[in-house]
Amino acid sequence: MAQFRFENLEIWQMAIEVSDQLFDIADDLEEKKRFRFAEQLRAAGMSMSNNISEGSGSFSDKDFANFLKFSRRSVFECANIVFIVERRALITHELKEELFNKLEHLSRKITNFRKTLI
Repeated sequence: MAQFRFENLEIWQMAIEVSDQLFDIADDLEEKKRFRFAEQLRAAGMSMSNNISEGSGSFSDKDFANFLKFSRRSVFECANIVFIVERRALITHELKEELFNKLEHLSRKITNFRKTLI
């Protein structure tokens, strides 16, 4: 049984799932001494779910919708980092495409959920 509102939100669950994959990539990047890439990827990955969870604790839908804007921006930041990491041949093209699909789907879900609040 969920204790916090965000735990029941599909967008939060999706963000957690994607960020798990991003954290795995960040761990690999650290092993390759690509510390800045790893740090940025972790921060952006956490920001997706952090903003959803923080917004879910808002007292107004308008405030929650604002946090969802930040979360969606973080999705795009993650996509950009994944793109760069793939260009640097630090991940495969197939992994980049898989993550792009998940991030794009998450972005649409966040947008659609936000529309229900405003």
